[in-house]
Amino acid sequence: MPSPRRATIADVAAASGVGVGTVSRVINGAANVRETTRVSVQKVIDQLGYRPSHLAASLSRGTARTMAIVVPHLTRPSVVMRLAGALAVLDEQGYDTVVCNVDTPQQRDHHLAALTKRHRADGVIVVSLRLSRQQLASFQHAGVPLVTVGVLAPGVPQTVTDDVTGGRLATEYLLSLGHRRIGFVGDTARRMSVTNLGFSVSQHRLAGYRQALAAAGVDYDPALVRRGPYGAVHAEALAAELLALPDRPSAIFAASDTQAMGVLTAADRRGLPVPGQLSVIGFDDIESAALLGLSTVRQPLERSGAEGARRLCALLRGERVRPLRQRLSLEVVQRSSAASFRVTGPRCGSAAARPRRGGGRTADSAASVGRPASRRPGKGNVTHPARRCDDALAGNWRLEG
Repeated sequence: MPSPRRATIADVAAASGVGVGTVSRVINGAANVRETTRVSVQKVIDQLGYRPSHLAASLSRGTARTMAIVVPHLTRPSVVMRLAGALAVLDEQGYDTVVCNVDTPQQRDHHLAALTKRHRADGVIVVSLRLSRQQLASFQHAGVPLVTVGVLAPGVPQTVTDDVTGGRLATEYLLSLGHRRIGFVGDTARRMSVTNLGFSVSQHRLAGYRQALAAAGVDYDPALVRRGPYGAVHAEALAAELLALPDRPSAIFAASDTQAMGVLTAADRRGLPVPGQLSVIGFDDIESAALLGLSTVRQPLERSGAEGARRLCALLRGERVRPLRQRLSLEVVQRSSAASFRVTGPRCGSAAARPRRGGGRTADSAASVGRPASRRPGKGNVTHPARRCDDALAGNWRLEG
């Protein structure tokens, strides 16, 4: 019995030949309904495609069936993917969900304070937003179950990834391809304050970058690090600075896929083919990364949202959630934006390779960035010449896949 509009509980009652109260009892699984009536009403529900409002049901029972998800910057692709994972689980479990977007610390504080008041929500998921001790204590005092996704929170179930490890994985991948001049583009480090939400993932990914360089015996060069506001446009400007250096990097690690897109744009504007003259790797593996052929560090965004929602539902069932800190794994996704580094052109030390018109660096001055040419990619070894000649520094090198 198809219906041209969304079916209501009254439609189900009329088609079943019973009262609205009987339909409500069937929906809520009440015991005082004959089995034949239950089967008949459920058949009509299926035929009409009727979906009960869990909010209305909660009002009639006097109990909440609503979850709240608090997220920062709702339009960011990584946030959307996490949100999609959480919503799928909560919908499956029969919860209505309120999404609270946060762009400022004032919005964060307002939403969190409201959600600790009684009857606002059954439980709360906080995504990527650091909480103060006072805010955590408010949730505990109010008895509102809380889980976090993408951020640590003492004493609360957390679903996280290790951003330091992720930064190390991205840099190790570029090192394994033979790169030694590796740039970094990320966010400016800021502490949580009344004017700042205090995101720290970029700082942690930079720490992993530095760890990987140190482990490979490559000196950290602060001139290859650029940080600024989040976003593709800002990342493009930062990458343009790196690509304008006399001794520009052969590869760039961007702290997010969105920022990696800015790096790709900067390379395109400068006429540098990717990966022909610049390798790029991002972080997150948002949907558009695959379309762009962007190599990246994949973090399970949808799964993290789904796991957070499952853990919150478990809390509401009175289950003990362990471990408190659930750490999801990361992996490098190899696509077409990164390739092996090879120096081409005259040999270092040859007359053709010497600086012209008194400019440029000598081969000896660049020796510290090289590794023995006998090493091979794979198994932790890297192919790279012992010295980079000035023609290589001027751009006479290429990347080979």
